[in-house]
Amino acid sequence: MKKEALVLLPGTLCDERLWEHQLEHLTDVSDPSVSMLTGADTIEGMAESVLKHAPERFALAGLSLGGIVAMEVIRQAPERVTRLALLDSNPHGPKPEQLESWKSLMSKVESGQFQSIVEEKLLPNLIHPGRQEDDQLVSTIKDMAERVGPEGYVQQLMAVSTRSDLREGLRQINVPTLLLVGREDQVCPLSLHEEMQATISESRLVIVDDCGHLSSLERPEEVTAALRNWLIE
Repeated sequence: MKKEALVLLPGTLCDERLWEHQLEHLTDVSDPSVSMLTGADTIEGMAESVLKHAPERFALAGLSLGGIVAMEVIRQAPERVTRLALLDSNPHGPKPEQLESWKSLMSKVESGQFQSIVEEKLLPNLIHPGRQEDDQLVSTIKDMAERVGPEGYVQQLMAVSTRSDLREGLRQINVPTLLLVGREDQVCPLSLHEEMQATISESRLVIVDDCGHLSSLERPEEVTAALRNWLIE
């Protein structure tokens, strides 16, 4: 039997390594691939790029920025998405304080402070406090950020700065939907996922303990198990 295509969307400053465990361990139940979120500076443009390169019909999973783009993908082409997984994500539009913060970050990037932003501003918020000394995990995050680079980061900040509030569109989702969040996620907290669960009719919420924002990297086995259950349900 032909396996279902699975498109995985990484978060800000992430590449396919965010999904390394899932790419390796979900091949028996799916045909996984990663669509990079670079080259566009709007959520709509990123979603259009995903749709341009995706199979005709596919399962779709996104983490953080990837989840925001996934919500826009299913808004643009609901007939093409067979099932949806939103990990550590946020359906709200940007808040004024976020806009100010992102504007400041863009200014600092343009003045050559990209590396210090990654190490001093982003890393402390991206992973569980207990994983901050995990050299391999921290090295992977830094390497991914370096690959996306300052220009890609600015594009991603511009995209989230101009994004629409996607909450109303969640009511139209009628495919099996997994909502997954690290219990200690400080960027996209549990409350956002509980709100989405109350809105999406066919949704199931999975909470990963001892886990921050980058759940697929921090707790790869638990995330892969949840995605496996979602793919075969």
